[in-house]
Amino acid sequence: MTDKKTPDNTSAENKGTAKTSADEGPIARRHFLLGAGTAVAAGLAPAAPVAAQTPLASPSAPSATEPEPLLTLTATEHAFFVAAADTIIPADELSPSGSECGVATFIDRQLAGAYGTGARLYRDGPFPKGKPELGYQLALTPREFFRAGVAAANAWTRKTYGKDFDRLSAPERETALKTMEEGKAQFPGFTSTMFFNTLLQISMEGFFADPIYGGNRHMASWKMIGYPGLPATYREEIRTYFGKKYDKPPHSIADFS
Repeated sequence: MTDKKTPDNTSAENKGTAKTSADEGPIARRHFLLGAGTAVAAGLAPAAPVAAQTPLASPSAPSATEPEPLLTLTATEHAFFVAAADTIIPADELSPSGSECGVATFIDRQLAGAYGTGARLYRDGPFPKGKPELGYQLALTPREFFRAGVAAANAWTRKTYGKDFDRLSAPERETALKTMEEGKAQFPGFTSTMFFNTLLQISMEGFFADPIYGGNRHMASWKMIGYPGLPATYREEIRTYFGKKYDKPPHSIADFS
């Protein structure tokens, strides 16, 4: 988490659709998608996303009628991440929803592994309050941070709306996330802005990472942005596809394992 930076919610490709009022919000779907997608296509080809350093061994994928087995998240935490993913990445003509693409599964696997335990963090302290530009300065591991953040978010929505975040309506969830993004939700220990930014970052990673890490199910995001996946070098096809859309299906790490 020390390596994470606040993501930019830049505008996404319109793809010929009409612009609606929903496109104006700070967490608008199109703002989220292409801002992240462009970064992935340009910068993530050589390596996995920040959180996804090592694939975590996990049970075989469940059938459509079976729930995804959880490695570290509680049922309450999982419900929060499913609702958050579907609010940030709602299903539309561009892709399935965030949870359908496995974002919550990706988060569960990452928090259950070395990333979640803070294996790459210096944790001997001291832990004074640092300036935002210094990055993550808390004594919490990423797993502990998200546990505290989900608990704080649910406590705030219960106080504000009378129910946990995952039980809110879609418009209420979007308003709640915007309030957290703006730092107006009161969280103990850290700001709601910090939690929102970290939640958005790991959701982006889950949506665009290689499917071997549990997210980007069926390579939905790669198909959406035209990213070829791995291998990331296509010298032999440059002449054929120069200036044209690369229309061949993407390939995951698993395809070469």
